[in-house]
Amino acid sequence: MLFKSLAGSACTLLGAATAFKFAPVEVHAQAAALLHSVVRKSSMVEQANMRIELLPALSDNYMYLLIDVDSREAAIVDPVEPIKVIEAVRKHGVKLTTVLTTHHHWDHAGGNEKMVKLMPGLRVYGGDDRVDAITKKVSHSNNIKVGSLNVKCLYTPCHTTGHICYYVTKEKSTEPSAVFTGDTLFVAGCGKFFEGTAEQMHKALIDILGGLPPETRVYCGHEYTVSNLKFARHVEPDNEVIQKKLAWAKEKCSDGEPTIPSTLADEFTFNPFMRVKEKTVQDHVKQTSPIETMRSLRKEKDGFRVPKE
Repeated sequence: MLFKSLAGSACTLLGAATAFKFAPVEVHAQAAALLHSVVRKSSMVEQANMRIELLPALSDNYMYLLIDVDSREAAIVDPVEPIKVIEAVRKHGVKLTTVLTTHHHWDHAGGNEKMVKLMPGLRVYGGDDRVDAITKKVSHSNNIKVGSLNVKCLYTPCHTTGHICYYVTKEKSTEPSAVFTGDTLFVAGCGKFFEGTAEQMHKALIDILGGLPPETRVYCGHEYTVSNLKFARHVEPDNEVIQKKLAWAKEKCSDGEPTIPSTLADEFTFNPFMRVKEKTVQDHVKQTSPIETMRSLRKEKDGFRVPKE
């Protein structure tokens, strides 16, 4: 019971040091492992047209601070931990005007109410009336301006009925664009079909997101890369790209570094849900159509036990 009460957080463990020193050896070992767990680091992707800071949140979420270099105006994607967002805004000396919410789930939209209280006047966008503090409901192909950056809304229902991905470009820029994919597209995976169908996810991944320029950088909602790649390896055990990507991702995660962003071109080489037209993937689930392959893959992934290695 002692360990159960202490394991809520490292802070609690440290605060209970006096009682803890009398705990059994195995409790010490478990708690020490908790105390020395890897701290997830923030990361900055810098381009001439935009800067994006990856802000780890909760246990495996990401928030993204999108900064227009020219105007110093900024937007935040899925600010579930508002205090971290405000700290980042102050650090960079930018003007935060916009909240881009991918979907209504609490770990993405749950910080919106506090965010607008701390910074009144923010515009809060989303594609679902269930999004907390929403000020503007958007639909497919709606455009939003963040300084000189253009943000195009991409309607990708399936994980939720109102899921929106945000595609960011700048006119006359030759640098890669960015897409914030929430829980639709992950590195090497996709979101569960909570409120949709295989047909919808196929359209979202292959037609909508897959139709963007291949160099587009993908910024997803969670750090699921290692477990996703282990499933990808299970689907295509002879795919060397998957094996190399998994080794790389394991090393990054062990150092607390993000595996994000990837690119759409990369996703077509190792993400089974983007490879539903490939014979090796279809053969694995004994299907011959991309949509049925998508359906079978998701069902298998939902019950997949992730191996330790």
